[in-house]
Amino acid sequence: MDILTEALASMRTAGPSSVRTEGRAPWALRLPPVMGAGFHVVLYGSCWLVPLEDVPPIPLTAGDVIFVRDGRGHILADQPGTPPEEPRAARFSADSPIGAVSMGGEGPRTSLLCGNYHLDQDRPHPLVSKLPEFVHLPTRHGRHPELSAAVQLLGTELDNPRIGSDGIVPALIDSLLLYILRAWLDDQPAGAARGWAAALQDAAVAPALTAIHAAPETTWTVESLAARSGLSRAAFARRFNALVGEPPMAYLTRWRMTTAAKLLRESDAPLTAVAARAGYGSEFAFAKAFKREFGVAPGGYRRGRERHIATGEPPLATGTPRA
Repeated sequence: MDILTEALASMRTAGPSSVRTEGRAPWALRLPPVMGAGFHVVLYGSCWLVPLEDVPPIPLTAGDVIFVRDGRGHILADQPGTPPEEPRAARFSADSPIGAVSMGGEGPRTSLLCGNYHLDQDRPHPLVSKLPEFVHLPTRHGRHPELSAAVQLLGTELDNPRIGSDGIVPALIDSLLLYILRAWLDDQPAGAARGWAAALQDAAVAPALTAIHAAPETTWTVESLAARSGLSRAAFARRFNALVGEPPMAYLTRWRMTTAAKLLRESDAPLTAVAARAGYGSEFAFAKAFKREFGVAPGGYRRGRERHIATGEPPLATGTPRA
């Protein structure tokens, strides 16, 4: 069971969207907050990402990737002091799924791919919510070879579109998110990692997480999960809580509800089947637990998602998820 893939799949609400941004100095673009998570790939040249909070500007050069965990607003600029423009409408051509924006003067050129991953931030998986606000991943000098290869392929397809590019580019952008998070996890020192980075490397906690993700319907107990770790019940519970940030049974409930919500969003499975997959023997007990977690019954949640797809209304108009 690939926990990283499963965690991201549980949060995705749509495919990524992206725009090719071309700037010639002097240039600066104010980017508003987006739903989900933002990303920028520097394909050519250099620039700065300027956070709107009291955070130092981040220099970016060709090959760099930066991930904006919660899609917060920020500025991209040739220099931190350049006055920013408001975002302008992207141009789309009939033969490309990627929009284009050009701006600036006559100075050095910078080319970026900017966009966002549509992730459900109402209930983010802790693996994502515990990331830094800005994840900066330089790929030059041989760092992150897989991510670097994906960036190079992306740049080649965007600069020289050929037959098949319409399918290749969206797939590369979609895969980029996994490469970004994997590169960040790989950067965490084995002995100094904390939180989820440490949990996924831990010989006791990782097998328990894998078991929960692989079979949430199983009647797991702290004892049965501890047996997979080789620790006593108490030692396992302390270790799990310290690394994951919540007790084993609380995480199990979280993942069961996440699994159920994904099934309700993406399938027509009857509620009895959804309840069984979430580890509940009765539809009534499942509905009660689901409403406690999301503030809306399973049927209402599914209808809300269907209405969102059809009309664009907020998907949880009938209820508010628990924080």
